[in-house]
Amino acid sequence: MKRSLFHLTVMALAVACVFAWGGLSSARAEYTGPRLRFRLAHPCPPGHHTTLAFEMFGDIVARKSGNKIKVHVFPNAVLGSDVVMIKGAQSGGLEMAVSSSPNLTRFVPSLMVFDLPYITSPEYQKNLYASVDHGELRTYFQKKFNEVGLEPIMFCEYGYRDFFSVKKPIRSVEDLAGIVVRTTASPVETEVAKALGMRPKTLAWGETHTALREGIVEGEGNTFSFLLNAEHEDLLKYGFISRHNYGMQILSANRQWWERLDPQARRIIREAADEALKYQREVLAPQSEEQARRRFEQDGIVVVQPTDAMMDEMRRKTRPVWDIFRRSVTQELIDLVAETQHDRR
Repeated sequence: MKRSLFHLTVMALAVACVFAWGGLSSARAEYTGPRLRFRLAHPCPPGHHTTLAFEMFGDIVARKSGNKIKVHVFPNAVLGSDVVMIKGAQSGGLEMAVSSSPNLTRFVPSLMVFDLPYITSPEYQKNLYASVDHGELRTYFQKKFNEVGLEPIMFCEYGYRDFFSVKKPIRSVEDLAGIVVRTTASPVETEVAKALGMRPKTLAWGETHTALREGIVEGEGNTFSFLLNAEHEDLLKYGFISRHNYGMQILSANRQWWERLDPQARRIIREAADEALKYQREVLAPQSEEQARRRFEQDGIVVVQPTDAMMDEMRRKTRPVWDIFRRSVTQELIDLVAETQHDRR
């Protein structure tokens, strides 16, 4: 019953999206370029705010091009894991693919900067968005993506990860010790887990639910909304609002394919990405995260909000991780991120 109610809520959000798309894209551009069809593959589950954002993106592209450009969206990792999909985009087997920023560090190692514990804060998200979308961080990462055959299109909001456990209660930072925790391909995540006394095990997302159910891993770090849409709340018993790192779902295109596109098509795709991204960050993501946390608590999952002292302890224990990756994450890049983490008045 509760699951049905949640899915009805998701459907209501999706309906709201339809009206929003019309409002955002009311002014259709005159597209005179050739007809175009391309694929967009992503790992996000049905109903998740990133899934809705990519669907919105495809709809806006169609509207702006008078249905001459069609985006075929393949969700829920049906075409493979993050790594498999990005390899497809690199080789040209796929036109566009999505990966979480931690998994994308395999291709763009400098993205590890966002995995560094507590390098960013929700308080300054708008500053971070501005830099990633059109500022100095965009310039920096544009070059890094291009070097590996990719063109960054859309830095979607994923959110701040918290820790969750299947069996062991997490009431304090010390309680994290000993938990066998699933981590992504990001080596930073592995070191963060070690710094907290956890036992990290790297797994593809598609393997995680089974691993939790069978006891291969005992916990994971993720957002409430992603875990709920992936139906992990049936397995999880405890949550700890650690907010230990920030993640994005990044849409990338094959660079050669992108450069061959008609300039009008590139413009429409960029405009559609900007519009969908704005709505996802400002409306869909915060609403779905709040609803998901409420659902977790209604289902009896014990969610602990750490005290300020606990959060200070989390920062102290994980800060040495920064030093481990000094060669992979330059001071220049750390400074670019740090520049976004204060009031600009």
